[in-house]
Amino acid sequence: MRAVNEPFDRFSKLLAEARIAQPKDPNQMWLGTVGANGFPEVRVVLLKDFDLNGFVFFTNHNSRKGRSVRTEKKAALNFYWPSLDQQVRVEGTVSEVSAAESDAYFATRARESQIGAWASRQSEALRDREELEARVKEIEARYPAAVPRPSHWGGFRVSPLRMEFWKAHPNRLHWREEYVRSGEGWLHHWLNP
Repeated sequence: MRAVNEPFDRFSKLLAEARIAQPKDPNQMWLGTVGANGFPEVRVVLLKDFDLNGFVFFTNHNSRKGRSVRTEKKAALNFYWPSLDQQVRVEGTVSEVSAAESDAYFATRARESQIGAWASRQSEALRDREELEARVKEIEARYPAAVPRPSHWGGFRVSPLRMEFWKAHPNRLHWREEYVRSGEGWLHHWLNP
């Protein structure tokens, strides 16, 4: 059994390397969920925070991904940095972050993004672009100064049960290491490529 924070320390170092090697959105991650129809759904979102409790992203709770994670409470993440030839896979349970955490992050967003969180009925059908632009103007008029966080918008934390670190090697003999949550610690295994 390894120390509790070992995979998180390792992830932190890798993300720091990625920020140097891949400056545009090194925090992008593929989020996999299971939809109401039972099919897997995958999309790219941005990691906004992580600690020993998990990986945090923010979204509209009424969007497809929001509904999926609130219903199933499970998700998978994949970070891939081509410039490093490395990726990290995460599987875990999902919980909502506190209102205070969501408020704090929302306050750091650009005003235009804050307005967009109100104006977009994410994942719903849109008649045309003008419909969305009209809602943007309406929200701008409603909130001429500070924009409060909408109650339908906030953060989710993926708490890993499993993390896999993958590094490309010649002849497809890649390095794969797996960490599986076991009580307060992690079991570590090598995997065949």
